[in-house]
Amino acid sequence: MSSAAAPTTSPRAASRPRRTPPTPDMRLSILSRVLAAVFGGYLLAALGAVLMARGLPIVQTEATGAATLFSFVSYTGAVMWVFAARTAARAWLGLAAPTALILALLLLIDGAAR
Repeated sequence: MSSAAAPTTSPRAASRPRRTPPTPDMRLSILSRVLAAVFGGYLLAALGAVLMARGLPIVQTEATGAATLFSFVSYTGAVMWVFAARTAARAWLGLAAPTALILALLLLIDGAAR
């Protein structure tokens, strides 16, 4: 007497969709986001810190310290933005726009100082 035991699956496991392996397009999107987070986020945080250090009307050493602390917050926010954006292109654009604005302001300040 052989009793073939039917596989039992919990209702919870049956309702979960099957996980599909990542496609090459998904891998490229993830790689693009990682590069945007690491390099684009760093550039945004660094330029923001420079702008803040130059623009704060306090003693230069205190302004530099405050700007450095701000750069940690802005870098964290940039990384979160990159992975929350709907597409990798939108993530890059979301970093490029404020970076370009900050760079333009720094060039204006540098040009006005000369």
